[in-house]
Amino acid sequence: MAAIWKGSLTFGLVNIPVELKTAVRADHISFRLLHEEDLSPVKYERVCQADGEPVPWNEIVKGYEYEKGKFVVMRDEDFKAAALEASKTIDILDFVKQEEIDPRYFETPYYLVPAKGGEKPYALLREAIRSTGSVGIGKIIIRQTQHLAGVKVVGDALVLEIMRFANELVDEKEFNFPARDAIRPQELQMAEQLVANLAEPFDPSRYTDDYRANLMKVIKAKMKGKKPKLAEPEQETEDTGVLDLMSRLRASLEEGTGKRGAVRTKQKTVAAGRKPAKPKKRQTA
Repeated sequence: MAAIWKGSLTFGLVNIPVELKTAVRADHISFRLLHEEDLSPVKYERVCQADGEPVPWNEIVKGYEYEKGKFVVMRDEDFKAAALEASKTIDILDFVKQEEIDPRYFETPYYLVPAKGGEKPYALLREAIRSTGSVGIGKIIIRQTQHLAGVKVVGDALVLEIMRFANELVDEKEFNFPARDAIRPQELQMAEQLVANLAEPFDPSRYTDDYRANLMKVIKAKMKGKKPKLAEPEQETEDTGVLDLMSRLRASLEEGTGKRGAVRTKQKTVAAGRKPAKPKKRQTA
């Protein structure tokens, strides 16, 4: 996998040669807009709102709208004047405890891979961050854009995560959230018990994109000229509009305990090499 950035990670007087490589990959299903009559791809056109005519690229400029319908035109030289000097270093400015950072700040992760000669200082920084439970906060310039970045440990890797700046977060005070004193102690106790009953070690393979899977089933079936076989959605129970929280918590606990017990019994049976017993059919009178 090609590196999207090459440079050095620095903290104090220590300089570590590293490469930045993506840690995630998009898994979207892409579609093209087509003309229904002959299935020809449809192109986008840049149309002037004033006269409705297409505008060629050489007549297009960028503008900042400071009032409704009023713009400041920005030229190439304006962007060059504002650009930061290209840098090949990630300067760690501070080390911060991970639990002190609001998770909303983190955005896109990348692997920091040590370049030749950087293995030992890389491992040293990794273990120092791991043992102190810290995140290194610094800045990086990628494709002429400056980003805030956090350097953290994931397994044996240092992971750089692009972060949002403070002005990019919406203040929670803009919304109304319920107060803690609206909860009764017995309700909290039952909710905590329900959470404990559903607690499991995190296994990301258990969670799949069902909509994507259904889309691929439809696409493959249409390629073969067949009708897709999709599971029928569960019927939602009618909401009476009255929320009896205690009764719903109690029902959730009973349902969760029953399902969890059945799953664990099946797992133990399969692990022992026996086929799970089929449920007995009810005898009709």
